[in-house]
Amino acid sequence: MRQRTELALGTGIVLVLGVTAGLIGVQRGRLSDADPRRSTFLAGPSGARGFAEALGRLGVAVQAFRRPIGSLDSAAAGALTAFLDPSVALSAREGQQVAGIPGDVLVAGVRANTALRCLGWEVTSPIHNSAAIKPPPGGEARPFPRPRAVLLQRDSADAVDSASAEDDAPVRCTAPAAATVDTLLRTTDGRPVAVRLGLQDGRTATLVADGRLFTNRALRETAAGPFVLGLVVPRYRRVVVDEYHHGFNASRSLSGATLDWTFRSPWGWAILQLAGVGMLALLASGVRFGPSRTGIERRRRSPLEHVRALATALAATRGHDVAVRLIVQGLRRRLSVTDRRAPGEVGRWLDGLEPAVRSPAGRAALTTLTAVTRRPASAEDVLHAADAVETLWEELTPT
Repeated sequence: MRQRTELALGTGIVLVLGVTAGLIGVQRGRLSDADPRRSTFLAGPSGARGFAEALGRLGVAVQAFRRPIGSLDSAAAGALTAFLDPSVALSAREGQQVAGIPGDVLVAGVRANTALRCLGWEVTSPIHNSAAIKPPPGGEARPFPRPRAVLLQRDSADAVDSASAEDDAPVRCTAPAAATVDTLLRTTDGRPVAVRLGLQDGRTATLVADGRLFTNRALRETAAGPFVLGLVVPRYRRVVVDEYHHGFNASRSLSGATLDWTFRSPWGWAILQLAGVGMLALLASGVRFGPSRTGIERRRRSPLEHVRALATALAATRGHDVAVRLIVQGLRRRLSVTDRRAPGEVGRWLDGLEPAVRSPAGRAALTTLTAVTRRPASAEDVLHAADAVETLWEELTPT
C-alpha cells in the first residue's frame, strides 16, 4: 500500500472516531444537565450554582460545607446555614442537630422534613394540581413555578422520629418557641410555601417547602430569583451551604473526586473521549501496511584494513622498521592461541611458520616478510609487509 493511501486511510479513521466521540459527548452532556441535585457546584437546570454566584455578586460570601452536620458549630457562627433540598434525606438525628444549630438557618425541601419537624413545621407530600403561588407584595410580575409541596404547622411542639439504625432509640425533639411567624410566600388558596420564624432565643429560621425555587432554571425564568435572594440579602453577609448531603463530602479521596467529576462533567467526558481517540490513533499508526523491508546490513571493518592503515601512517612518519615490527607482532598476537604476548624473536617465530604454510602464495608471503624483517625497511617494504601479513592471515586463520 502506498504512503499516500495509508495517510488518507489513517486520517479517515481518526476523523470518524472524532465525530463519534463528539456525538457521544453531546449526549453525555445532556444527561449531566439532568442532575437533580440542588448543589451550588452544579450549573445544570436543577443545580443551585446560580444562587451562589448571584449572592457573591451581591457581596455575600458563600461557603460550601462538606462535612457532617455535627461539625457545623464553628462554621455556622455569625452566618446563615442553608440546607437547600438535600439529595439524601436528613436522618432523625441530623434533623435534631439542624434545629439546634447556634445561628440562623434556612431549610428547604421535602427531604429536610425531620429538621422542619424539630422546628415545629412539616412539609406535606408533593401535591398535584396545586394552586399557583401568589406573588408577594412588591414582587415581580413574572409568575412563580407551581409548588409541589406546602408547609403545615404542627399541633404539638414535641416530635418523635424513628432513628436510622434499628438499635438506636427514637429521636425526640421539642421545637423552640417562636416569637414571630411571618409568611413570606403562599399559594393563592392561602397555604404557606415559605415562612420565617423569629425564635425566642434570638435565632431566625427560614423554612421553604419547595426546593425548586433555588434552581438555576427558576432563578432565570421565574420570579423566584429575586425572592430567594431576598431571603439572604441584606440580612446576612455570609452563608454556609450544606453540600455534604448532595454527595460532595470532604472525606472522599482526590482520585475519587476526580473520577466523579470526569464521569459527571461534559468536559471530563470529552477528555476521556480524546484520550480514547488518541489511543486508537496510536494503535492504527502502529499497524504496518505492505511487505516488510529488509534492514541495512552493516559490516564491521576487517582487522587487516586497520593494519594497512597503521602501516601507511607509520610509513608517512618514516618509522618503517617500527611499522614492519608492529605489523609482524600483530599477526603473531592473533595467531598465538595459548599466549597472546608470544615472547621471543620475530625471525625465529617466522621460521616456525614454514611447516604450516603449504600454498605457493603463502610461502612467497612468508619469504617476503622474513626478508623485510632482516634488513632496514623502506616505504615499499612496509606495504609489502602488510600485503604479506594479509596473505598469511587468510591462510593460517583456523576455520
